[in-house]
Amino acid sequence: MTHVVTENCDHCRFTDCVVTCPVACFHGDDKRIYIDPDTCIDCSACIPACPVQAIVEEFDLTDERREWLTINAERSRVLPVISSKQTPLATADERRRELGL
Repeated sequence: MTHVVTENCDHCRFTDCVVTCPVACFHGDDKRIYIDPDTCIDCSACIPACPVQAIVEEFDLTDERREWLTINAERSRVLPVISSKQTPLATADERRRELGL
């Protein structure tokens, strides 16, 4: 099993989760972050660190969200590792409000 970054991360790119990861499994682009399923050790440290509840364990994915497994796997292979906290996107606070968090 692995952990998965879902659509809640879109237009946020909070990286609080990144600093909790002991194996540097996070990768990012200019809109969001992804988890490399081959590197993730399922420690779950990232889940409570995410301010928009974007990270879930694979077995908690609904059928509608299962596509995020493939998206995370594919995107993490071509994007750089993010291992330190970065400034969230300018749209991050607005996105958090949209999510009701």
